[in-house]
Amino acid sequence: MIVRVPDTTFVFFDVDFTLVHPGPRFQASGYYETCARHGLTVDAAKFDAAVAGAAAVLDSSDQLFNPQVYIDYTARIIQLMGGDPAGSEAPAREIYDDWAVDQHFSLYDDVDATLRELKARGLRLGLITNGHRSLASFQSHFELDGLISVTLSSREHGYMKPHPSIFRAALELARVRAEEAVMVGDSYTHDVLGAEQVGMTGVLIARGGEVPDDVTSPVIESLTELLPLVTPPQG
Repeated sequence: MIVRVPDTTFVFFDVDFTLVHPGPRFQASGYYETCARHGLTVDAAKFDAAVAGAAAVLDSSDQLFNPQVYIDYTARIIQLMGGDPAGSEAPAREIYDDWAVDQHFSLYDDVDATLRELKARGLRLGLITNGHRSLASFQSHFELDGLISVTLSSREHGYMKPHPSIFRAALELARVRAEEAVMVGDSYTHDVLGAEQVGMTGVLIARGGEVPDDVTSPVIESLTELLPLVTPPQG
């Protein structure tokens, strides 16, 4: 069942795994090659399990933006792939730095057309990300110039999602009330619940179709499903 969100004037999007997905640089082969350059031996077959096992490092963050949290997370992946903990920080830092390079990412196929359709309907669009990339360069690289009205990253703001202050700051930049704004993201905790705690409507995008059992918010599996969900004020 589609749960519509009437009287929406602004739609914010998360970036990573919502609008773009990482390429080989951040997959098993990329980790393997980076570690090899640094003299570390890792097992690429352990990558998926290592990513899952390292997730707790991110969950333990105090929500202040701190690059070291992501470096520690990446280092933990390397360690769970069999890399020597003593040598894991240098390749982890290299991988973290490259996360800001747009060329290592691709837009999901549904992004460009959906953003343009939302814009054509009179909705304003924004980006809220925990990443450290330049959002101006991001828009230019992916040819999204003119579509996005407001951008805010945790690197600029100081706090990461789901801290309420980053959502409130984005609303202030957009000059929009929380009840008129929707936040779309792939993380139920960081994007959806974070937005809902300040009065926004959170929408979970579950591109793989896997949805946590406790989710009560609207769920979509592609951005095109957002089009019938959000409707601007009538009249």
